[in-house]
Amino acid sequence: MQAFQPNSAEELAFIESFRSGAAFAPAGSAIISEQNPNGKLFTLYAGWAFRYKTLSDGRRQILNFLLPGDFIGLQQEFADGASHGVEALTDAALCVFPRDGLWDLFRQFPSLGYDVTWLSAREEGMVDEGLLTTGRRNATERVAMLLIHLYRRAEQLGLVQDRAMAFPINQQHIADALGLSLVHTNKTLRRLHQLGLHELKGGQLSLLNPKALHRIADYYDLPMRKVPLI
Repeated sequence: MQAFQPNSAEELAFIESFRSGAAFAPAGSAIISEQNPNGKLFTLYAGWAFRYKTLSDGRRQILNFLLPGDFIGLQQEFADGASHGVEALTDAALCVFPRDGLWDLFRQFPSLGYDVTWLSAREEGMVDEGLLTTGRRNATERVAMLLIHLYRRAEQLGLVQDRAMAFPINQQHIADALGLSLVHTNKTLRRLHQLGLHELKGGQLSLLNPKALHRIADYYDLPMRKVPLI
């Protein structure tokens, strides 16, 4: 299945005119700094990133992980400053758009405006699912949910080969995304591995028993649809 829905020639021409350039973000660098708006919007073309918020003492909550095709920075348009940060998890290639051109997109191409709205709503849905996970799932269910969710997203993008995918997320990232301690995260991953459900080695994730992970996480596959690409 092709991951992204096609654009018309007119839409492609407008997107090209809307774009202000391309950017490269090395792994570990800030794409958006928390509380420091940069007036830019981004499409993640290659690599991984994550969106996060921190408390004054440095404790971090990862809100969601970003994969190719995700639209970044829209929240800045509707908040006083950047209410969150975005960090490149791997080396990342980005398409850059000026934030003040967003309304031209909505006026001139309502179909693209709908796509931006859809991408935003999809991200909100992922954050909602993350809130349910941290609020109501136990540690085993949380880790199973994260693994299967990211695996299915990567699968849709064609990033899974022979039931394995590149997995640049370390245990600290998992802990910060799921509201677990690092020790608890390590124990839970090890338990799921001992049950023969997954293998996480050398930056690669393999799901050995996806059906069991689905049951543990109470995860239900929804029909895949092509994703808009701005």
